[in-house]
Amino acid sequence: MSNVSVPHLLLSRHRWRWPEIAFWLAAFACLLMPSKHLILNEIAILALFALSLDLILGYAGIVSLGHAAFLGAGAYIAGLFAIHVNGDPLLGLLAAAAACGVLGLLTSFLVLRGSDLTRLMITLGVALLLGEIANRAAWLTGGADGLQGITMGRLLGLFEFDLYGRTAFTYSLVVLFLLFLLARRLIHSPFGHSLTAIRDNPLRAAAVGIPVKRRLIAIYTVAAVYAGVAGALLTQTTQFVGLDVLSFQRSADVMLVVIIGGAGYLYGGLIGALGFKFLQDWLSALTPQYWHFWIGLILVALVLIGRDRPRRLLHGVQKYVTNRWQALTGSKAAGSSTGGA
Repeated sequence: MSNVSVPHLLLSRHRWRWPEIAFWLAAFACLLMPSKHLILNEIAILALFALSLDLILGYAGIVSLGHAAFLGAGAYIAGLFAIHVNGDPLLGLLAAAAACGVLGLLTSFLVLRGSDLTRLMITLGVALLLGEIANRAAWLTGGADGLQGITMGRLLGLFEFDLYGRTAFTYSLVVLFLLFLLARRLIHSPFGHSLTAIRDNPLRAAAVGIPVKRRLIAIYTVAAVYAGVAGALLTQTTQFVGLDVLSFQRSADVMLVVIIGGAGYLYGGLIGALGFKFLQDWLSALTPQYWHFWIGLILVALVLIGRDRPRRLLHGVQKYVTNRWQALTGSKAAGSSTGGA
């Protein structure tokens, strides 16, 4: 009986629900807003970066304060690839993903040793180390002046990156959607459920036969690939790379994004990116010098309220609408059968 019910449960959780469909329809509908493509492109890239952090923080319980290491590595790899090898965006994207996957695999053995505090310091140290290397190797990275002279070719040989950001936003949104589909499939698989078991109780997960370290290394590598792709998109759509992509500020911002949207919830990073960018633009327009203070205040309020309450509210609304719809369709069906009788 359990052998039948468990796969059925996993399949039911993997099914698409109407809020998800509405979310992505609204996202692709933004392509019809030509005046907002530049800011929407930034949101899409930030959302992918936040999604990569959520994979390790929300589902595996790995806290990182240096996740910008992979964003910056992907950004520089894509820029150097375009300058010295080939300006094709897709080839540069694959090169950045592969390089960041190797970097994530190598650093995972350091990050996964010790407690959460040790992991925090190691991730922060890796990002700071890469930032200093990029600063010192000015002959390769441009140093403090940034990597300049990046020229991207046409996307798929057809679409040129324009000043209005239409091609850039379409490109970033499609990549975000495809990688989200992959992450969604991964999280709802037995592998994803084993990650949540490790996050909740690693000792008990190991006792039931889950290879804890191998699973954590795998998801850390996947998250590094996602962050590297986000960095590559940032370089390709702006055609510039600066040292700020490796800064602590980037890691702190993406942590705020995940906290605002909610960790352990794939849409949390996406919604958090949208909310963070909106708050950043709105608050910086109201108080240019103190917008960080107001975002910090909002963060404190979110912590006091609890990150699960907005999610429970969303599920409550979804359940109410679904019940009302079923009741409405059921009453219509009953009325039609009565009328037919």
